[in-house]
Amino acid sequence: MRANTDPKLSERKLQILQTIATMLEDPAGEKVTTAALAARLEVSEAALYRHFASKAQMYEGLIEFIESSLFSVINQIAADEESGLKQAEMIVLTLLRFAQKNKGLTRVLIGDALVHENPRLQARINQLLERVDATLRQSLKVAMSQGTLPAAHDAGAHADTLVCYTVGRWHRFVKGGFREDPLAAWPSQWPLLVA
Repeated sequence: MRANTDPKLSERKLQILQTIATMLEDPAGEKVTTAALAARLEVSEAALYRHFASKAQMYEGLIEFIESSLFSVINQIAADEESGLKQAEMIVLTLLRFAQKNKGLTRVLIGDALVHENPRLQARINQLLERVDATLRQSLKVAMSQGTLPAAHDAGAHADTLVCYTVGRWHRFVKGGFREDPLAAWPSQWPLLVA
């Protein structure tokens, strides 16, 4: 298969994905249909399918963007920050800031936008969260080896708690119509999460 070298085609794909993300920012949480998407872009539905084989493929494009955006920062944190506990804190902060800046994509992260879509999309989100969990677990193990957490600390349970906290904050943000800042209580909540 030949790589796409037509810049206009890539620009149109990006425009479609950006438009979906914008449509998902509607606090009413309306389902994004290809008809509504085509109307917003002022193109035919057939024009959408010239760029994506299916609506599921459009959502896959969004998930790939989310993964790429999050893990480029998370991997940088792991590489640059020596303190395992600080790594964990910065990773959770990254996830919450991403939600703060990308409301529509947060609906994808919590699965809200994927209801009645292809089940493989939710599986991709689950894999993303498993990767986050594994990264947090590794950071907490580093903290244990550094003595900032006890040697007998359960890094797996702690990482799971941090993921559940993050998903919970995302969920409240979306279900509250994007009114409650995911970072609103962070200064008082983080110490509780590492106690």
